[in-house]
Amino acid sequence: MSRTRVERWRLRRQAKARRRAGLRGYRAGVPTWPQTEDELLAEQARIARLADAVEPWVPEDPETLALGGTFFASSTAARASPSVWAAAVVLERGATVGAAVIAGSVSAAYAPGLLALREGSLLEHAVRALDRDPDVLLVNASGRDHQRRAGLAVHLGYALGVPTIGITDRPLLAEAPRQPSSEPGSSTPLVLEGRVVGAVLRTHRGARPVVVHAGWRTDPQTGVSVVMASLGRGRTPEPIRRARHLARVARARDEGRLPPGRASPGARTIEVKGWAR
Repeated sequence: MSRTRVERWRLRRQAKARRRAGLRGYRAGVPTWPQTEDELLAEQARIARLADAVEPWVPEDPETLALGGTFFASSTAARASPSVWAAAVVLERGATVGAAVIAGSVSAAYAPGLLALREGSLLEHAVRALDRDPDVLLVNASGRDHQRRAGLAVHLGYALGVPTIGITDRPLLAEAPRQPSSEPGSSTPLVLEGRVVGAVLRTHRGARPVVVHAGWRTDPQTGVSVVMASLGRGRTPEPIRRARHLARVARARDEGRLPPGRASPGARTIEVKGWAR
């Protein structure tokens, strides 16, 4: 067994042991995510300090990783609806080896910098429902590019005890001095108050760049290398694309919009009754 495979096996055994002991950040199944804006502000400040001190995660070979991805979908109903769907997947060498969708409801509206109030607990629940643990998790949210340096990508990674990388279409607060060149893999730093917190990355020639955010235990350089290793034909990382598809198909099915004969993807869907944040 190669060193990389031995290390992955060791880390997965440790992760499973921590999960059984309830020591992966927040305890599974316990509603410890902040419930109010004031609680979240205090928790983000605390997690930002921890993120500054935690040991960085650097993969030996991004091509061999179990890549996780998450996506959160809101209802398309004409009237305001609290119904939401959180999806998580794990890919190994391009093949989906784990998938889950959580259907629930939330009360918190979207607000920049406060996304964890709306999405955090359901996304954590979706990742914990996976049969396979990801080595790293790609999250459709900002990370260190945040008012308190602890966006949802950082917060979710802390809660799960898993390295995370944020992926968005645009920065939250940070700025890039220029756009990357047209070459795939070209990137420029994303800077917030003198600190590099991410990168603007060209994933495919002619495609609009994506923003890669440093998350829990990751820096921008690691984020770029993992994102480039996670790409399929699309502009965004394949794990997030597949999680987005799962969430949207589950939403269409539950809203009665799934075309006849269209099967839902092979993922477990768990309805969390009474789940409101």
